Amino acid sequence: MSSILLRDLDADGILRLTLNDPARRNALSEAMLTALGEAFADAGADPAVRVIVLAADGPAFCAGHDLKEMTAGRAGDDRGRAYFTRILTQCSAVMQSIVDCPKPVIAEVTGIATAAGCQLVASCDLAIAADSAKFSTPGVHIGLFCSTPMVALSRNVANKHAMEMLLTGDMTPAERAAEIGLVNRAVPVENLRNAVMEMARKIASKSSMTLATGKRAYYAQTEMPLAEAYSYATKVMVDNMLARDAEEGIGAFIGKRAPQWQDA
Repeated sequence: MSSILLRDLDADGILRLTLNDPARRNALSEAMLTALGEAFADAGADPAVRVIVLAADGPAFCAGHDLKEMTAGRAGDDRGRAYFTRILTQCSAVMQSIVDCPKPVIAEVTGIATAAGCQLVASCDLAIAADSAKFSTPGVHIGLFCSTPMVALSRNVANKHAMEMLLTGDMTPAERAAEIGLVNRAVPVENLRNAVMEMARKIASKSSMTLATGKRAYYAQTEMPLAEAYSYATKVMVDNMLARDAEEGIGAFIGKRAPQWQDA
């Protein structure tokens, strides 16, 4: 286990992943990206994990890429092209691994989430932020458009809100982030963990088969034309209806009893 990413699994099946490099403002260094990639792969395959909470220690949730590390990558004869390609491809793979992970992922955001850190929040299925948290895609301030963060951002908020963040680089307060759909809600910082855990426990009580089916289907259909999406979703729902947990859940509802999930 990497010390820069802490893992803690509780009795309810909620895995807490904590970015633990506050000295570097929890930057997405090579080491952090590797640790995150491994953690999401492990969690996705572990039947004991039902929900993942992504949190951070220190005053920043995540400040994006480690710019000192990135600058050092310019030393090669190609002025860093190979290095930049590798690190940005690695980062994109981590973001996609969050979407591809069959377990729901909730971001618990305190402090700032900037550039690829904002991308990290946007890549999570759900996000709850402290009311003091702030978000930005500030690359334009340093001559670098936040093109890869743009991918996740544009899939969470409407075009004009996304473009405002990308073109101005301004900080977006948590309440505004909730208004535009970047996070689900903003809560007082002292209530943040309780709010996240309440949501996590509620989700963890559901059939993990149902959650995995729904998460996979949601992201797949968003990229399809309407008719194709309905055709795909119909097949998914038929297969879901034939699953043991759907039969059990419907039977429990009709029988006015609590369902006994088999996660199958």
